[in-house]
Amino acid sequence: MRYFKALLLTEGAHGMVSQVEGLAKALKLDFNHCFVNLKNPWRYFPINLVPISKSVIDGKIPDQIENQVLISCGKNSIISSLFLKKNNKNLFNIHIQNPKVNFSNFDLIVAPEHDQIKGINVLSTFGALHYITKEEIDNSGNLFLKYNLSEKDKIVSLILGGPNRYYDFNEIDLGNIFFSIKDNFLDKGFKLIIVRSRRTPDNIIDFAKKFFLNSAVIIDFVSKEFYLSALKLSKIIIVTCDSTSMISECAITQKPIFAAKMKAKRRNSRFEYFLNSFKAKGIIRFLGENIDYWNYPLLDETNRIATIIKERLNKI
Repeated sequence: MRYFKALLLTEGAHGMVSQVEGLAKALKLDFNHCFVNLKNPWRYFPINLVPISKSVIDGKIPDQIENQVLISCGKNSIISSLFLKKNNKNLFNIHIQNPKVNFSNFDLIVAPEHDQIKGINVLSTFGALHYITKEEIDNSGNLFLKYNLSEKDKIVSLILGGPNRYYDFNEIDLGNIFFSIKDNFLDKGFKLIIVRSRRTPDNIIDFAKKFFLNSAVIIDFVSKEFYLSALKLSKIIIVTCDSTSMISECAITQKPIFAAKMKAKRRNSRFEYFLNSFKAKGIIRFLGENIDYWNYPLLDETNRIATIIKERLNKI
C-alpha cells in the first residue's frame, strides 16, 4: 500500500515536534499535526493504567484516518495513538521513544539507543530524530549581518535549553557556564551568539544580558530562522546538556560541539549514556576542555530511519 499522508501526535514540546515532523518530512508525507494531552487526573497515571478511550484525551483528534501513517512521540500522545489504531483499519502507527506499554500496540517503535530497549518492531537511533537538515542550514541567510557578524568571524554560539525533571536551569548553573564561555572563548577573541528555545526561562535571558552586556548577541525570542543562521555562522557550538534533541540537531553541522554540563537534581542514566556515547563517537566534548576544532562523519539518523521505514511500508 502507498501512504501519502501522516497524522502527527505530540503535546507540543520542541523536542517532540522536531522528531515527528522531521520523520514525516524525511518520509515525504503531507502531514497534519495534532497537539494532544491527557485530561486530569490521567496525565499523572502510569500510561499502562490509562483507559484507551477518547474521554481521557485532551485535544482534538480526527475520527477517520484510514490509509495513513500515524507518528506519535511522548507519553501523553500514546492513548490517542492506540485509540485511533483500534478504530481505523489500514493505519500504520509509529511511536518515537520508549512507549512503556506493550510494544505490539505499534507497527514500529523508533527509540534512541540511550532508551536501551529492543524488540522485533524497534528501530534504534544514535541520538534523537529531528527536523533540522544540512540543506536548511546551508541555505539559511545571515540574519546577523545587522549585528556586524559574518562567516569570516570567529563565532561561538550558545544554544540554551531549559528546566526539566533533571535540571533546574538556575542562575548559579548558568553563571558557571557564562564564566567558562568568557574565560575560554570571549577572552580569546571569539564573538558570542546566544539562542534561546521555548523552554528557556525569561529570567535566564535577562541574566545573560546583564552578564554579557554588549559582548554577546542575544536572540531573546524563539526563532528557528535565527537558530539555523547561528548554526551556519558558528565555528564552535555550545549546547546546554538538558536536551538530547538540541545536541542531536546541532550534530547535523559536523562542527565541534561542547556540551555545557549542569548539576542534576537526580541521576538520569539515559542522559549520561547519551552524553558519554556522543563523546565516545567524537561528536561532543565538555565545556571547559581545551578549545579545539574537529569534525566527524555526518550524523543523519532521521533519513537513515526514514529509508528503513519506506522499505517496510512498500511491503504492505
